[in-house]
Amino acid sequence: MARREGDRRRGSRRPEVRLDSPKGMRTPFVPRFSSGNDRMGRFSEAFARGMGTPWFLVGMSVFVVVWLVYNSVAPVDAQFDPRALNFTLLTLILSLQASYAAPMILLAQNRQDDRDRVQIEQDRQRAERNLADTEYLAREVVALRLAMKDVATKEFLRSELRALLDELERRDDENDAQAEAAAEDDLARNARDR
Repeated sequence: MARREGDRRRGSRRPEVRLDSPKGMRTPFVPRFSSGNDRMGRFSEAFARGMGTPWFLVGMSVFVVVWLVYNSVAPVDAQFDPRALNFTLLTLILSLQASYAAPMILLAQNRQDDRDRVQIEQDRQRAERNLADTEYLAREVVALRLAMKDVATKEFLRSELRALLDELERRDDENDAQAEAAAEDDLARNARDR
C-alpha cells in the first residue's frame, strides 16, 4: 500500500493489467497508443458495430446512387467523377473504405475473442466452484442421512423405555422378594430366640 502511494507521488505508473487483451502482444516497433482505456480498440468496435447496421447500408446505398445519378445526368463540365472514366473516384473511395474497414472489423473481432476467452475462463472457474460446492453439499447430505439412522426414533425410545421399566419392575420384585425373605428370616430367628 505504501509502495503504491510512493509511486503515485513520484508520478510513475505501472501498466494497467487488462483481462480483455492478450499478454505479450505488443509489437516493439509500433508505439502503443492506448492511454489505459484502449481508445483505438473501442473506436474499432464502434466502427464495426456501426458498419453492421441496416442504417449504414441504406446510407451507403443512397450515397452511391446519388453519386452515380449526379455524375451520369449532370452536364459534363459539372461532373467531378465522369461516367466516361468508369467512376474512378467512387471506386477509389469505396476501395479505401474497404481497406480500412476490414482491419478495423478484424481488430474488433480479436477484442471480442479475447473477451470471450476471459469469459470462458471465468465460467470454467465458476463451474469448478459450483461443482466443489455441490460435492460438499452432497457429502453433507449423506452425513446427515447416516446420522439420522443413528438418531433415536419414537419406536426405539418406546422400546428402550419399556425395557427399562421391565428391568425396574423386575428389580422391585427381586427387592420385595428379598425383603420378604429377610422378614421371614427375622421372624424365624425371633421365634427361635424365644
